[in-house]
Parts: sequence; structure tokens; C-alpha cells
Amino acid sequence: MKDFLKIFQNPNFSKLFLAGFTSMMGSIIGVTAFMFYLLDKFSEQPFYATLAELMYSLPTLAVFFIVGVLADRMDRQKIALYCDWICAALCLVLMGAIWLDWMPLIFAILFLRSAVGKFFFPADQAMVQGILSKGEYAIAAGLNQMVGSLFMLFGNMIAIFIYWSVGIQGAIAFDLATYVISALLIMSMKVNEEVRLPNGNHKFNEINISMVWKDFGAGFSYIKSSKLLLALIFGFFLFGIVNGGLSVMPAFIMKYKLAPTNYEQMMMWMGIVFGISVLVGSVLCSMLAKKVNLSTAIIIGLFISGLALGICGVVDSIALFFVFTGITGLSIPLINIGIGGWLPKIVDPKMMGRVQGWITPINMLSHTITLGLIAAFFPKLLTIEALFWIIGGMILVTGIFFTFTLPKYDSEEYEYQGEVLLEEKVPV
Repeated sequence: MKDFLKIFQNPNFSKLFLAGFTSMMGSIIGVTAFMFYLLDKFSEQPFYATLAELMYSLPTLAVFFIVGVLADRMDRQKIALYCDWICAALCLVLMGAIWLDWMPLIFAILFLRSAVGKFFFPADQAMVQGILSKGEYAIAAGLNQMVGSLFMLFGNMIAIFIYWSVGIQGAIAFDLATYVISALLIMSMKVNEEVRLPNGNHKFNEINISMVWKDFGAGFSYIKSSKLLLALIFGFFLFGIVNGGLSVMPAFIMKYKLAPTNYEQMMMWMGIVFGISVLVGSVLCSMLAKKVNLSTAIIIGLFISGLALGICGVVDSIALFFVFTGITGLSIPLINIGIGGWLPKIVDPKMMGRVQGWITPINMLSHTITLGLIAAFFPKLLTIEALFWIIGGMILVTGIFFTFTLPKYDSEEYEYQGEVLLEEKVPV
């Protein structure tokens, strides 16, 4: 707990963490509330709810080639700031589109807002690497994954509460407020130029197609040169599948199996269970991160969460579903802290934006494919039980793969002397 308190004594990290928290809230709450709005409006057509979630992930595939390049070549603080302001303005436009009840326009604005938001995270994470020391990376990773995992399902509870209280328009207004708060926090940060501009100052008109593709290719070469980095990025591909499935599967299993008459209330309770378990798991796992090998943490987390998710698909009791949801929440932090704590140790700060520029689309590609397959095959060809078995089975297979690949990379010599020197192989 002392480590958690100490890291927040850094004012720049405190502001950046809170800005990331509120910006993520803005990007998720409205979309989630809109999913429940569509489940109410098109009760017999779950395709629309899945499509709303696709508007969160699909835009990554439209901007993936440039987000990391801009995070390395432009002012990282300004990128994060402009993302928040533009998303806030789009929230106003979205409120007008909902008032008109024009579904194509609504989905188009959701797509555009999500696309703009994708530029925030690479710039945010690249600044974290410059603000903190190497010894604090695992703690920061624990905090970041705690926020991400909480929003993955705990966000449902917040979204439902806001949706019930003030309606879909109120939920979008809430989004707008969170983006404004995030922007104000980013503005108040005092970040050194070497953190904001590690590769020197570039003007926007200097960022041409040739530079973008050259830098994007440099990021790929950097990743390809590191077996450990490749293995960790495979983990982010897995996260995309899991997050894509879990963004809709809990709502579907409640509505169509466990609690068809009061699924919204049960989703709120599940959010509380999952949120508390992730919170407890994040604190415990952050403490364990200094005592166990990172590979061990990742592998244990994969096996436990895979088994728990598989069992969630077969239980017929809401109470048992909550139990195994809680077990999943306790184990997921082991995976996220392991991967998130390893990544900044082996990536050169000058390349972090371009590495994140590959990680985000890989994560969202699997997220989008998963949602697309669910939209196409559920409930016609796949049952809700099958969805949980598929996701849980894939996690278990990944755990087996990592068991034979990751442990050899646990040595400090590899982390600090082998992979960091990759900057000599790739132009920055």
C-alpha cells in the first residue's frame, strides 16, 4: 500500500492517472449505456447492441497506422489534450443525433468519437514511461489495469445507473463532462520537453505519408526483433478477444438465460462483484509483482481466469455465476500487471509510441473480430454457453503456450541488457 501512496506523490502521474481514468470513463460509459438503450429498443435484435460495442473497437483499424507515429513525433501532452476536447465536442453532436433518432448518424458519430479517442492512450502511456522510474512501472501497470478491468464490467453498473436516472441523453452529457475534466487535468500538467517530445519537435505539416509508413514499419521491425515483445503482444491479442466477448456476454447471459425479467438489476450486482474482486486482486497482485516472476504471474492468471470463465457458461444459478465472476476478477490482474509491468522495461522511450501504435490495433482487431463473430452467429449458431467455453478455452490454450515460452525471459540480464539495446537496430 505504501508503494501505491508513494507513486501518487508524483503530481504529474496523479494528474495523468486521473485524466486517463476520466477519459476512459467518457469513452466507455456512454457506449455501454447506449448498448442497454438498444437492448430495450430492439429487444429481439441483439445485433444492434453488439454493433454499438463495435463502434468502440472498429475505429482502431482506421487510424492504427498513425496513432503511434504521432505519439513519438508530436507533443504527447497536446495530443492527449486535443483528443479530449474533440471528443467533448462530438458528445454535443451525438446528443443532437439521438434527439433526431437517426440511427446511421448516431453510429457514425460513435465511430468518429471512438477514432479520435484512440490517439489518447499511446500518448498517455508514452508520458507515463518518462514520468516514472523503472521500479514504479509494475505499480503503474497495476493501477492502469485496475481501471481498465473495472470499467470492463463495473462500468456496466455505472452506465445502467446513469441511464436509469437521466436517460441516454444524460449519459452522453456525463461523457462530455468527463472529457472536459480530463482535458483540464492534462492542461495543468508540467511535463519536461524530453518526455513530451523525445524525438525532437516536429510540425504537423512535416508528418507526411512517407514518414508515417516509415515509422510504422520501424515499430514493426522493433517488435519483430524481440521474442519477448512478440510474446507479450500476443497477450494483448488475447485481451482483445476476452474484452470483446465480455463486453456483451454478461448482458446476454443475464437477459437470455439467468435473469430475463430483471437482467439490468443483476448486471448492476455483477458489476459490484466484479469491481470489488478486481480492486482486491489489483492490490494483492501489485504486492506480489515484486515477489514472483512476471511470467509466473501471467501463467497463473491465465489458467485461473480461463477455467472460471468456462464454468460461468454452465452454471444455472446467479449466485454461482457471481462466484466465478469474482474469481475471474481476482485473477485477471495477474495477467495485466505481468504484461503491463514488463513492457516499459524492455521498450525504449523513443519507440514506445510506435510500439503502442501496434499493440492497440492488434488488441482492437481481435476485439472487433470477436464482436463481429458474436453478431453473426449468436444466437442462431452459437449458444451463450458456447461463447463462454470458447473464450475460456482460448485463455487456457494461451496459458499453455506461455508456460513453454515466457519463463526463460525472467532474467534481469535479458530485460535490461538484451532487449533495451534494440534501439541500435531501428532508426528513431
